This record gives sequence, C-alpha cells and structure tokens, in this order.
Amino acid sequence: MTIVERTQVFLLPDLGEGLSEAEIVEWRVAVGDVVTVDQSVVEVETAKAVVDVPCPYAGRVVTLHGAAGEVRPVGQPLITIAPLDGGDEPAGHTTYREEERAGSGNVLIGYGTGHGTATRRRRRPRLAVAPEPADADPAGAAAEAAPAASVDPARSSAALVISPIVRRLAREHGVDLDTVRGTGPGGVIRRADVEAALTAPAARLAAVPDPQVGSAPVGDGDVIVPLTGVRKVIADKLSRSRREIPEVTIWVDVDATGLLETRAAINAATPDAPVSILALLARICLSGLRRFPQLNSRVDTEAQRIVQSAGVHLGIAAQTDRGLLVPVLRDAQRLTTAELAAELAATTAAARAGSLPPARLTGGTFTLNNYGVFGVDGSTPIINHPEAALLGVGRIVDKPWVVDGQLAVRKVTQLSLTFDHRVCDGGVAGGFLRHVADCVERPALLIAAV
Repeated sequence: MTIVERTQVFLLPDLGEGLSEAEIVEWRVAVGDVVTVDQSVVEVETAKAVVDVPCPYAGRVVTLHGAAGEVRPVGQPLITIAPLDGGDEPAGHTTYREEERAGSGNVLIGYGTGHGTATRRRRRPRLAVAPEPADADPAGAAAEAAPAASVDPARSSAALVISPIVRRLAREHGVDLDTVRGTGPGGVIRRADVEAALTAPAARLAAVPDPQVGSAPVGDGDVIVPLTGVRKVIADKLSRSRREIPEVTIWVDVDATGLLETRAAINAATPDAPVSILALLARICLSGLRRFPQLNSRVDTEAQRIVQSAGVHLGIAAQTDRGLLVPVLRDAQRLTTAELAAELAATTAAARAGSLPPARLTGGTFTLNNYGVFGVDGSTPIINHPEAALLGVGRIVDKPWVVDGQLAVRKVTQLSLTFDHRVCDGGVAGGFLRHVADCVERPALLIAAV
C-alpha cells in the first residue's frame, strides 16, 4: 500500500452549537512537518470564539486545505496526514483512544484526547498585551489610540498583529497593515489603529468596494461591510427571535440607593472579594426565578411543549470588539454571591478577549443585560432565542424621589423585563419584576428569601 493510499484526511470538526464554518487564522504547521496525535495544527475563528484545533492523526503533513483568511465549512477537508517514511510513526500515536474509535476524534484544545506527554511544535512567541478594564467601553477604544501614521521607515519586519479581529477589519476595509503604526505594547497593531487609519484619504478610497458587487449602486464614499462571522450569527439569531417569539416588555423605576449601600457594606467587610452591582442583580434574578420558574423556560415548538429548566444557566450580555456576546454561567443558582461576582468578572473578561470556548456561549436559560453602561435609561431588548425572558437594567442616576412623604434625591434606575408571552401571562411576569424591584429597593428582602 502506498503512502498516498494510507493518507488520512482530517475534516473541520463541529466547533459548537449552530456553527457551520470557521475562518483560518493561522496554521501552526507546514507541509512536511511531523505531527503527533492531539497536536494543535491550526487556529481558527468562528462566529463565537478563536480556538486551536488539534489533529487526531499522527504522521507527516501532506496538504493544508485552505490559506489564512479563508473560510472553511464544517465537514470539509482541513489537513491531510500521511504516515512517516517507511511506515514508522511515533510510538504510542498510531491509534485513537476509545473515544476516537467511537466517534470522529474531532475535539478542541481543552477537551483533547488526553495524550499529555505528546510533544507539540513550538508556537512562535506572542507578545503579552495588557487587558483593558472590564468596564471599559470597546466603542471608545479608537478615541484613546494615537493617530496612525502612514508608513514608518524604521520598521523592517512584518506588521505585528495578534488579534484575528484586527486582521479581518483591515481586510474588509482594504487597509494595508504594513502602513499602520501599532500603538499597543511592542508595536502591536490594535483595532483602534486600524480604525484611525481609515480616516486617511487613501484608506477611505481603498475601502470603497467595486460598484459591480451587489445589486444596489454604491454612492460616493459608501462603505459596504459584509454580514459575516459574529455579526451574521447575531443577525440570524435576533431575526429568528423576533419572528418566533411573541415578546412583551414591562418596566418599572426603582430606588437603588439601598442596593448601592448594601454593596458598599459588603465590600467594606470583604475587601479581598468585592462584589459588583451586576453580581447583586444576578443574585436577585436567581431569587426571582426560584419563585417564578416559568421564566426559566424555553418553548419546544416541534413537540408543542414548554420546557422548564432545572438549573439556571445565566447569560450575561457583554459588548466586545467582535460584537454582542452572551457568555453563560451554568448552574448559577449553586454559586454564592462572592462566587457569582468572581465568575462574572472572569467570564466577561474572557468574552472580551475572545478566549471563551464556544460551549460557554450557548445553552443559556435567562439573560441579564446591563445596558446602563452605555448611559441609557431603558430599552426593549430582543430575547436571546430560545430563552423566554431577559431582564434589562438602565443607568443609575440621581433623581427626585418621594421617601416617607418627603422629596429626596435618590439613586434611581429602570428595570425592564422582556418575556415570551407563550410561557406565562402578565401576572407571572409582573410578579417576577416586582420581586426584583422590591429586592433592589430593600435588599433585606433578598436575605429573607434565601
């Protein structure tokens, strides 16, 4: 049997629920390299995360199917591996584990096949980038960056780009990264640098697409942004939600002064484990869902039934450079308030960094959305399909408020609940929102309810 006949083709695996394709960011190997079982061979970007893909075969790389920047459908060839010359393969790496024999062996780094001693090809060094503050507004990043220069004669190496998001943004807008000066650590090009480069006349000219692309004429200065990646997933999911779910939004203004005072008292008592307002709101939501489990549901339209989830898989809406993501805290009802605060901070930071695995971005049963960070009071958000409800929180501002018959200045916010009218009627939804509002105004009620 020839080597060609014995080659094994590794197909792009299913990288998560609802994902049908992935973009090749960077190949970790080249044709002719020797790979071992579970070695990471390529970094790809899906609509939800950037992940390393390990190969379940050992041998020599024969073919790389696709170049960096190319989108590959799930199930299509990704890499072809042939046995080493003479049929000699690294000891212990010629067969799968039992899990692989039973299935495809297509697993991701972090969920690998367990060959902990396998040697891996050294990755090229990556620069360490200081994380941005968790409460920073990604939209404001461009304002903080220094204006990009056209060309830096002192630069003799290729453009330093770590983020695949930056590469994609530059590619979609026709920006030559070799002409952009990076303002990140060590000269790394950030998204803000690319956005600043777009203000240059040459960049704007390059960003204008061919008028023949698409059916509508392109006006002078118009920019066409392809609906791909995470933007496409968001569009599809929100459109499906609006089509299928008969949603209703109710809201109430609440005095959050007591909640802020409670948070200050907790943090003064436990300075090493501070809690955020979002963590306290999450705790209040969990209390409300225990009283009104109808809102922790989904509608199974095919079976014509409502499924109430046993656990609360709490989704947290997070704005990132890649768009709006909803990372999920599974079985959040099992966490203490301090654990909730720690998990929320770690999860939102990972979502903004793009390091969450796809599994962490699916399977939610209820979503908490703090749109107050954008400086707005209220909203009528679209439910995160297939969930049945979403609680929104507006900004907390000083407002006149009547307390014991006297006018006072208090910390006031607006809470809004958007719910699927198929899972409950107004009584349940109103009861939940009133419970949440009462706990915000009088946190002692939350203690009494737990």
